[in-house]
Amino acid sequence: MRKANILYDGIKAGELMETDDGDYVFQYDGDYVEQYPDQFITFSMPVRMEPYRDNRLFPFFEGLIPEGWLLNIASKNWKLNKNDRMGLLLACCQNCIGAVSVEPLINNHEA
Repeated sequence: MRKANILYDGIKAGELMETDDGDYVFQYDGDYVEQYPDQFITFSMPVRMEPYRDNRLFPFFEGLIPEGWLLNIASKNWKLNKNDRMGLLLACCQNCIGAVSVEPLINNHEA
């Protein structure tokens, strides 16, 4: 199971997880829901307490992953398969342009 904190302007907005079955779960942090109920990370995922679940990486997070020649460089440098979308997200998206960043969690502890 792989996990990451999702930060919005440096504030923990929630947690993204890839389960051992290959499904994806995103859950907003309870404090974030309480303090920032209108500050969603994407229009397709409004702030709520219930987790979002899908068998594919959510389109918003998919859109953070590099494409083209930059994807080739990233997959070569980190020795990641281009189809390992969670691995690429964890490796490449810690310092994204914009408000959202991805902070990998290792062994259920913050990196």
